[in-house]
Amino acid sequence: MNTPQPIEEIRHGDQLLAIIIRANFERPGLHFFTPDDFSQQLAYMHHPVGKVIDPHVHNPVPRAIQMTQEVLVVRRGKIRVDFYDDQKNYLKSRALVTGDIILLAAGGHGFEVLEDLEMIEIKQGPYAGYADKVRFAAVAKEKVNFDS
Repeated sequence: MNTPQPIEEIRHGDQLLAIIIRANFERPGLHFFTPDDFSQQLAYMHHPVGKVIDPHVHNPVPRAIQMTQEVLVVRRGKIRVDFYDDQKNYLKSRALVTGDIILLAAGGHGFEVLEDLEMIEIKQGPYAGYADKVRFAAVAKEKVNFDS
């Protein structure tokens, strides 16, 4: 497996399935990874000592969310993320390690824990229970592809 880039977009055709931000990503200032129309916004900030971020409140702006997008933060360990298209067809996999972050934006996804794992999940609410997702069979281990 090659050394991963600090930022990787996982795409299927024109559809952005995920954005991976590796633990080694570093850039001064403010950097948004997501387009403005995503229901989950993901940004990175790197500011010097003394930088002031003005106090603010957020205005109540009605938003219509059609699809759950989620962010996973790997605090410790290693996990394999399997990516699927909207028809549940397996596409490829990536490994995430301590400090990596992923935004799962579209398509399907599944996971296998490769090392003891601590992870934080952030997604929109309220949670809709069984109506929130459709489960399906995972890719067979012998078909996992990290290089496509």
